[in-house]
Amino acid sequence: MTHDYTRALALMLAAAFSLTCLPAGAETLVVTADRMFDARAGKVTGPVRVVVRDGLIEAVNPAELPAAARRVELGDHTLMPGLLDMHTHINGDWFTGDDWVTIPVHETAADWGIRGVVYAERTLLAGFTTVRDVGALPGFPDIALMRAIDRGFVPGPDIWPAGHFISTTGGHCDITGFAPGIQELGPKQGIADGVDEVIKAVRYQAKHGARLIKVCATGGVFSFSQNAPVGAQQYSLEELQAIVQEAGRLGLKVAAHAHGTEGINAAVRAGVASIDHGSILSDESVELMKERGTYLVPNLYLRQLTLPPDTPPATLAKSNYLKPRITESLQKAYRAGVNMALGTDAGVFEHGLNGREFAALVANGIPEAHALKMATVFAADLLGVDDRGVIEPDKRADLIAVPGNPLENISVMEDVRFVMKAGLVYKD
Repeated sequence: MTHDYTRALALMLAAAFSLTCLPAGAETLVVTADRMFDARAGKVTGPVRVVVRDGLIEAVNPAELPAAARRVELGDHTLMPGLLDMHTHINGDWFTGDDWVTIPVHETAADWGIRGVVYAERTLLAGFTTVRDVGALPGFPDIALMRAIDRGFVPGPDIWPAGHFISTTGGHCDITGFAPGIQELGPKQGIADGVDEVIKAVRYQAKHGARLIKVCATGGVFSFSQNAPVGAQQYSLEELQAIVQEAGRLGLKVAAHAHGTEGINAAVRAGVASIDHGSILSDESVELMKERGTYLVPNLYLRQLTLPPDTPPATLAKSNYLKPRITESLQKAYRAGVNMALGTDAGVFEHGLNGREFAALVANGIPEAHALKMATVFAADLLGVDDRGVIEPDKRADLIAVPGNPLENISVMEDVRFVMKAGLVYKD
């Protein structure tokens, strides 16, 4: 019976995948559009013809086109590199209204993994061909999803998963609030205190397939502590340095959840690759980030959403305190020339709406071209890859198209009409 059920499930997934993706195989494609976004220059240029073969861009606007190539004519659209989202929780659905605190005691990683299949496809069809997944609940559902996508079992973006969040006991990423003895977590699940434990936590995530490390350096809006100020530092500089150094030995970068100034500065000094959220940046924070090349990954669309009416008063107060400071910090970082990459925090809100981050960035003072570069060439640099984020020969054929011109109307980024990932067409 189990064998029959497993076989039926595999057949259903295979059928769904075959309907979603239009395979190109070894076929040569020519994708044409009236416009192209040049991510390096931040400009939209004239008509474009892109030759795609074996998952790579073979040529851009060649003098002659391959005679036998299949043409994909997009017309009045802007062709763009596939987008990169540097802050997602692709298995998460904290937006459903369920009591997320109790999820770990009545759901398994398998539940999250199966939901992730649906959310990964939504993300891909929204134009995001690569994402960082910056922390999942115990059981590594993010890593399982990455492997399923990499093996072609299900459609979705390339995923850089973090495995479990790394957090102090009772910290922002620790599921607290239960009686002693219930849901007691340790370094394997990312809950670690002191240098020895955080090193063990990093090694365990890497052992099981993490491609980056996520540390909760400070508290946050949804932290359980009602006494500490929002964004209070939770890891010491020594612990943060140990995390970054051990991750570096394993070839991994570190993303830091950080809202408050002291925690931000400590994480930057420790050498993290990105400050995610970065709600309260001081002048010193900005100087440190610029000096060290640290990326800011803000989340603006999320801050526009209204919290549910049953939100605890302390949580609501923290959210209201941060909102104006987030905009101030974003503009301060932009004016100073701090590296910035796009991240949405999708999973806290509905997957597939990632494109709304662009309009939110522009509404908060970021120029359209810069916002688009944050999700292309800048994000690729943060990720540490040079094979995507631009439309150039020998790069991966990750391509999307939107109607009109996004530099004139940024909201078109919410209306992706064409998606190609590694030469395969998923939306046409």
